[in-house]
Amino acid sequence: MTQTMQRKLNDSVVARWGALILIALMMFFAYMFVDVISPISSLLETQRGWSPDVYGTVVGSEYFLNVFVLFLIFAGIILDKMGVRFTGLLSAGLMIIGAGIKLYGISDYFVGGGFGWEFFNSFWPSMPGSAKVACIGFAIFGCGAEMAGVTVSRAIARWFDGKEMALAMGVEMAIARLGVTAVFFLSPRLAAIAPESVVRPVAVVGALLCIGFLTFLVFTFMDRKLDRQMGNIEEIEEDKFKVKDLGNLFGSKTFMIVAFLCVLYYSAIFPFQKFAVPMLQNTLAISSQEASDLFAWFPIGAMILTPLLGAFLDFRGKGATMLILGAILMCACHLTFALVPLTKPIAYIAIILLGVSFSLVPAALWPSVPKLVDGRYLGSGYSVIFWIQNLGLWAFPLIIGKTLQATNPGVSEQIQAGVEGVTYNYTVPMLVFASLGVLAFFLGIWLKRLDTKNHYGLELPNVKK
Repeated sequence: MTQTMQRKLNDSVVARWGALILIALMMFFAYMFVDVISPISSLLETQRGWSPDVYGTVVGSEYFLNVFVLFLIFAGIILDKMGVRFTGLLSAGLMIIGAGIKLYGISDYFVGGGFGWEFFNSFWPSMPGSAKVACIGFAIFGCGAEMAGVTVSRAIARWFDGKEMALAMGVEMAIARLGVTAVFFLSPRLAAIAPESVVRPVAVVGALLCIGFLTFLVFTFMDRKLDRQMGNIEEIEEDKFKVKDLGNLFGSKTFMIVAFLCVLYYSAIFPFQKFAVPMLQNTLAISSQEASDLFAWFPIGAMILTPLLGAFLDFRGKGATMLILGAILMCACHLTFALVPLTKPIAYIAIILLGVSFSLVPAALWPSVPKLVDGRYLGSGYSVIFWIQNLGLWAFPLIIGKTLQATNPGVSEQIQAGVEGVTYNYTVPMLVFASLGVLAFFLGIWLKRLDTKNHYGLELPNVKK
């Protein structure tokens, strides 16, 4: 009885929210690095010769190993077998290694004929050598970043079980998105310091990833103490995981609907972030710094609203309804960029709508997964969703880059030749993004009907009374 009534570390409000801040800081710096080159893509085109096609290939490479080497599936198995602490430190280490390789690829030393320059320029002539090395580094970074995302979700589900789980996940996502806001403000300003350089922002943000490693290291000591208080329950449960349990995930209709809704929705968000600044820059005829400052309001809106919506989900529910509404708003935003004559006020409104959408869907999506997946392979459940999501996150930067190049013949060559006043038309790429929102809407309707029929609890609050 004494052991049952013992107060655990995660029963302390200060302790569990302190643990959340430590792991969220790792994701804050990871999100900064994910988008560090997004605000300076036009500078990469002039300084490194990265056309939209090349740029799309580089930003899509973040997900290549996760998808085609099935790294995310293995990441989920590693998480379920080895636990949160080992997997989190491994993911942070991979991010640092990948960031270092990417930094080397775009460095002046490498571009000036440094080690590996001749080799990486001896094949695939349409891709600059700097882009090839950056792809390798970003792919390794992506393994760590996506593994970290799975690990953080698993850690929060454990520390906030029966408590404010959706609010906690919302706060973690808000802190991570603050990293996007920070890098959209910071990256173009660092690049603009004389002499203008694409290297400086990548170097600074890469160094910050090391701080993220240290914050997660501190969290591991707290998590170990919680383990001792719980009698290592997590380790006992994780030992029960079998590879065949993956069949239960792929065989669940409801789980797969959630996974495909995720890939459709996020494919219209994260790849869009990579092209948002040049889209605004070209459409509104403004500088990259002005475009970055404008788009920075997107993650700010999401950052503010996600914890509030998470709290609403905790106490009031309506998760499936929030997914449907988020898809509608996302589609409306991309249709605005595609079909409405764009001005700065209209752009601000569309970006705010997208921020609201990006609050609704993640706030409802991730806390819903524990309602559909057995706790002993929850880590693998998250990893399967992330793996399917990564299919879209890898494919759509390539698709958008090639679409942009195909619908604007000769523009990239003119820009690299220094011709002034030449811009890209982004109508077709924006329509591609909007079509994903339409498909996500119909999947949301299907999911809500299944929840009504089978009583998964997706519309019910998370806090147990």
